[in-house]
Amino acid sequence: TDRKKLHTAPVGQAFRLRPFHVLVATGGGYAGYRKYEDYKLEQLEKRGIEVPVKLASEWEVALYKSVPTRLLSRAWGRLNQVELPTWLRKPVYSLYIWTFGVNMKEAAVEDLHHYRNLSEFFRRKLKPQVRPVCCVHSVISPSDGKILNFGQVKNCEVEQVKGVTYSLESFLGPRISTEKMHFSQAPPGNSFQQQLVTKEGNELYHCVIYLAPGDYHCFHSPTDWTVSHRRHFPGSLMSVNPGVARWIKELFCHNERVVLTGDWKHGFFSLTAVGATNVGSIRIYFDQDLHTNSPSYSKGSYNDFSFISNNKEGIPMRKGEHLGEFNLGSTIILIFEAPKDFKFNLKAGQKIRFGEALGSL
Repeated sequence: TDRKKLHTAPVGQAFRLRPFHVLVATGGGYAGYRKYEDYKLEQLEKRGIEVPVKLASEWEVALYKSVPTRLLSRAWGRLNQVELPTWLRKPVYSLYIWTFGVNMKEAAVEDLHHYRNLSEFFRRKLKPQVRPVCCVHSVISPSDGKILNFGQVKNCEVEQVKGVTYSLESFLGPRISTEKMHFSQAPPGNSFQQQLVTKEGNELYHCVIYLAPGDYHCFHSPTDWTVSHRRHFPGSLMSVNPGVARWIKELFCHNERVVLTGDWKHGFFSLTAVGATNVGSIRIYFDQDLHTNSPSYSKGSYNDFSFISNNKEGIPMRKGEHLGEFNLGSTIILIFEAPKDFKFNLKAGQKIRFGEALGSL
């Protein structure tokens, strides 16, 4: 009679699963499986074995998108801003340095106790002398990273990795007809690619640079140019590592991105910062109105902002000048117009550092 009664909920109520929980669990498990597959592919590449392209089906992409990466990225961003106790900073940062191979000897401040939170550590600045800017060539790498692909744009399609392409128009969005830019004057009957080329005899080129978590996370101006327009595409925040880029067609068109367009001495020039998982925060230093990874957004939408006004012809940028930063690592894509004799001095898969030449005329 002194025993306490144990009240239990009905079995159906105790094990009730909501659709959202099922999607998160299934999508998260599948994302983990893909990470393991990516690791195996990287090992094969290191051994010099060519990996055949195997694209994801529509249901696989939909399943991956069911993972709440935007919400997770916002949570990660808030966690990064939490100030760490002084005694905890060195162990936490040392683990990150060991995991991703960070070279702290290049950092402007090597003392790990100086960085109050993970966000400050990710956005650490470099010593000025460790990244000399190439003065001979007109186009340099805007960041540290790995070259995923480069070359001429053909048939309005751009390669994100070898054998996997995305649409140039889907990536950049419709032509900017309201702005006084050279490429808006092209005949309307031409293809989207031809409308971007402003000078006869020029071609359109592209270069894709992947920033790993251990890389320097700021990016700089790749040449002397004038930024006339910004277009922000809210979207997914899927991983952009080389394994996923090989697996999901038009990955860069799915993800959130900030497209800066303008012109340089040879015509059209654009730089696009692509977001990724845990990299919802993209900052452009001269654009205070830009806010990425907003909780509310319309799928497939974009918003435009012009830097041209009655008394301003755009934002002039000098080669090597600080342009922006990611909160972790992601991807920079350059699409630009240049004469036909422009040559890239690159190899797919090579590591490159900010300031090094991309190509020459």
